[in-house]
Amino acid sequence: MIHIHKPSDQQIQIFLTAQRVLPFNYAAVGATQRQPPAGYAVDHNRVQVGVGQTTFEAAKAAIRRWQMFDLGWVQLCWPIAPLVLGTTVGVLANAFGGWTLNACRIVYLVDEMGEEDGLAVERFGFAYGTLPGHLARGEERFMVEWRQDNDTVWYDILAFSQPNHWLARLGYPIVRQFQKRFARDSKRAMVSGGCSQINR
Repeated sequence: MIHIHKPSDQQIQIFLTAQRVLPFNYAAVGATQRQPPAGYAVDHNRVQVGVGQTTFEAAKAAIRRWQMFDLGWVQLCWPIAPLVLGTTVGVLANAFGGWTLNACRIVYLVDEMGEEDGLAVERFGFAYGTLPGHLARGEERFMVEWRQDNDTVWYDILAFSQPNHWLARLGYPIVRQFQKRFARDSKRAMVSGGCSQINR
C-alpha cells in the first residue's frame, strides 16, 4: 500500500486488521529454512555483533524488540508485537517520495541448539512472509547465531523476493536498492543498538 502522506495509527491498524485474515501471497512458505525457490531474488547478509554468551543474550533481546527495524526511515507497526507464530506486523517505510505500508506474518520461529560441521551452534530468531498488502512477495528470516567453537555472535538475514505490485515491477531497480539499504542499515542497528560492539 502506497501513501502520499504518512498514514495515521488508526489507518495502519485498519490495514493490519484486514491483512490478518488473508493468506500469504507466495507459495513457498517456510522456504528460508531450506532452499529459496527459483525465480526470486535472494539476499543473504551477515555481520558479527560481538563475542560470548552475554552478547548472544543481548542480541536475542534485540530481536525480540525488533531492533533491526529501528532505522529512522523504517518503522515497525508495532514494536510490541510478540514473536509468536501467526503474528502480523506492518512495515512502514519512507520511500519513493511517499510512504509504503507492507504487511507480513511470522511463518516460523528459530530457537535451537544444533551443530554445523560437528561444532555447536545456538540460533534464535524468526521468519516472516508477505501478505497481499505488500509491494513484494517472499520471505525474510532474521536470526542471531552463537558459534561456540570461536565464541562469536552473528546477525544473519536471509530473504527471497519478487515484485507483487505493478509499481514495484516498474521501479524494480529502485526496489532492489531499498532492499539492500534495509539489509545494510538493519545490520548496523543490530551492531550498535543493544548488542556488544563488533569484534574483527
